[in-house]
Amino acid sequence: MAVPTFVDRVVLRVSAGRGGNGVASVHREKFKPLGGPDGGNGGPGGSIVLRVDPDVTTLVDYHHSPSRRAEHGGHGAGGHRNGAHGSDLVLPVPDGTVVMTEDGHVLADLVGAGSEAVVAQGGRGGLGNAALASARRKAPGFALLGEPGEERSIALELKVVADVGLVGFPSAGKSSLIAALSRARPKIADYPFTTLVPNLGVVTAGDVTFTVADVPGLIEGAAEGRGLGHDFLRHIERCAAIVHVIDTATMETQRDPLGDLDVIERELAAYGGLEDRPRLVALNKIDVPDGRDLVDLVRGDLEARGLQVFPVSAASHEGLRALSFAMARIVAQARADKPVVESTRIVLRPTAADGGGSFEVSPLDDGTGHPAWRVRGDKPERWVRQTDFSNDEAVGFLADRLNRLGVEDRLLELGAEEGDTVVIGPDENSVVFDFKPMVDAGASTLGSRRGEDNRFAEERDSVARRRAIDEAYAGRGEGEARADVARRLRGQGPASEDGDDGVEVVWDQGEVWSEDED
Repeated sequence: MAVPTFVDRVVLRVSAGRGGNGVASVHREKFKPLGGPDGGNGGPGGSIVLRVDPDVTTLVDYHHSPSRRAEHGGHGAGGHRNGAHGSDLVLPVPDGTVVMTEDGHVLADLVGAGSEAVVAQGGRGGLGNAALASARRKAPGFALLGEPGEERSIALELKVVADVGLVGFPSAGKSSLIAALSRARPKIADYPFTTLVPNLGVVTAGDVTFTVADVPGLIEGAAEGRGLGHDFLRHIERCAAIVHVIDTATMETQRDPLGDLDVIERELAAYGGLEDRPRLVALNKIDVPDGRDLVDLVRGDLEARGLQVFPVSAASHEGLRALSFAMARIVAQARADKPVVESTRIVLRPTAADGGGSFEVSPLDDGTGHPAWRVRGDKPERWVRQTDFSNDEAVGFLADRLNRLGVEDRLLELGAEEGDTVVIGPDENSVVFDFKPMVDAGASTLGSRRGEDNRFAEERDSVARRRAIDEAYAGRGEGEARADVARRLRGQGPASEDGDDGVEVVWDQGEVWSEDED
């Protein structure tokens, strides 16, 4: 199987790096009790960046390797150590590359050396518990997870950046002409469609240097897919001028220069977008006697149409100087009229699910008949991705954030009741909750041990005993210690489940005491 060397359209799958997780850590050091949280943040993931490189002329590398992935961010660590940043993956592309969605929507047009487009943004790193600490939550027992990086499929289409484009029928001598005008050495043969990919040549005329593109030949009906179709006409979209190369020595008796010109113009009109380009006509192969005679017959008709006509011969180089200087004049004028193009950096960001607002809540039909609601919004969806659902305190923190945002109030306004299903996010990546309005929020978590949230706790026997001791201790007698309160309550209530004579009291710091240790 032939290996392509020129590729001007590929579909690329890009995956940015995931952000590193934050860490929950407490500083421990001799003679420093209550050292406080010191968990570091996760590092951001690497992004995928397309950058114009003048030394790259084709997209063939992405044809062979259509999937690219950036580096993930490092996880945080104790001692306020943040995770490493994931390295960006920079992909070189040719000048004139157009970035599109798979359905053809243009995202970026990269023209000029150094122009960049961030096509997939790396995920943000999660915060460690040191960053989450506040006056009300002094020692969080949780950290936030890193966000996943963006993933998308994009289409890259190359539109060669040339100043002049050569168009014409197959075997009109376009490749021979570009070889005579420049040092380019395209494939030349005596059969149609020798040129299957665009060729570029650099031409110097006086003090003007410009590039000329030779595109594969057009035939009548190319708009309907005959021959090579219109696929390669995009390579002359950026040209300042179009040169019609007309064969004056064709062996096909049914063709003539005026008819060839009309056919090519109809195909250019069917493609569209090229009507404003200046036209020049190069009557090629005048080194053939019959060709020179034909020039004398048609030149007046072509000039009557307002076209500049140049009889040339790629073989003997006759007339090429006049043609090259005519092209240089058009190119110089186009450059003078064109604004200066500076290198740009474009960041592609997906449209927010809520259109840029906070969030939106809508009824959801889940097919079960049970009341359900869907919450969409940039903030709620991002917060869900950052939450470690194995940690009750982290879930409580998420509930507080959603409550402060107004999600709970909005659900109640729409008629949601306790036990209804609440879905946050799109169908393909959603999290499902049972709606339970939180009466207490924020400060209620202060009575919990690290990693726990009283609002999600089951009413276990040990929890009930601890709460009873806490309540009785608030009204203790003079000189009565906590162990005395526990002993007094034990005398009023049943024995512990394990049959031990001592009453177990669990402190918030995790220390375990019993009346036997008093």
